[in-house]
Amino acid sequence: MKQGESRSYDLSVIRPEMRAQEFGFRGQGMTAKHLRSIKKALHLLHTLETMAATLYRFQISTDPSELNLQLVIAMCNEMTHIQDFQVKIYEYGLRPSKLRWAFWMVGLVIGFGSRLLGPRSILKTAVWVERKAVRHYAELLEGIEWEEDVQRIIEKDRSDEEGHIRRWQRLLEAG
Repeated sequence: MKQGESRSYDLSVIRPEMRAQEFGFRGQGMTAKHLRSIKKALHLLHTLETMAATLYRFQISTDPSELNLQLVIAMCNEMTHIQDFQVKIYEYGLRPSKLRWAFWMVGLVIGFGSRLLGPRSILKTAVWVERKAVRHYAELLEGIEWEEDVQRIIEKDRSDEEGHIRRWQRLLEAG
């Protein structure tokens, strides 16, 4: 696939299936510089997805509303993204960032804070966070030469984030 082209992804799939043959050790034969850029990118994606899943977790209330249902779906989807990047981190022989707890705390503060301010604040915060995520994904897809299957995962996760933006904007417009 050429640079700038995009694949089509089914956004109704929240947890894509994974098979054992899709796993493997990575990075053999790569330069140290290339591996450092991959490590930095995977750590960034993993920690930001941790923040996003936590944010949604703390935005969810006990009210059986459409907003809460959509937040549960988004949280589940973000949790799959965490798993995507944690698996890749280990496949490259790396370890998750020791600072990921800080991103969990940021997610807690932003998520709970926006919940206290009400549904409109929850939706505006979610749109803001997802736009930042889409921007990070685009920069990392453009700036690093990824293995094809890893690139597909990153593209799928970015597509999910774009779908979240559309969902939150629809709910905002609906009032």
